[in-house]
Amino acid sequence: MTDTTRVGPSGISRRSVLIGTVGSAAGAVALLVPLKQAAAKMAPTAASYQESPKGDQQCDNCSLFRAPNSCQLVDGTISPTGWCKFWVKKAG
Repeated sequence: MTDTTRVGPSGISRRSVLIGTVGSAAGAVALLVPLKQAAAKMAPTAASYQESPKGDQQCDNCSLFRAPNSCQLVDGTISPTGWCKFWVKKAG
């Protein structure tokens, strides 16, 4: 019986390299999806979130605020009159 798998100079077949590459890529994608979702929002305490404004800085005039009560960075229910250290003035 003849072995039809060709082995390169290093002793590794193309098939095992391809299978290893595809498996590694699929594993990396599976790991990155939850990491991206987890990194999407942080705890209010990590952002120094408070439910009262800091001067004229408050969530409803921040570019990260999403009406009626959420934020792109901070997890949970966000008060429109709240504030956090990532406040960025809304354009316009």
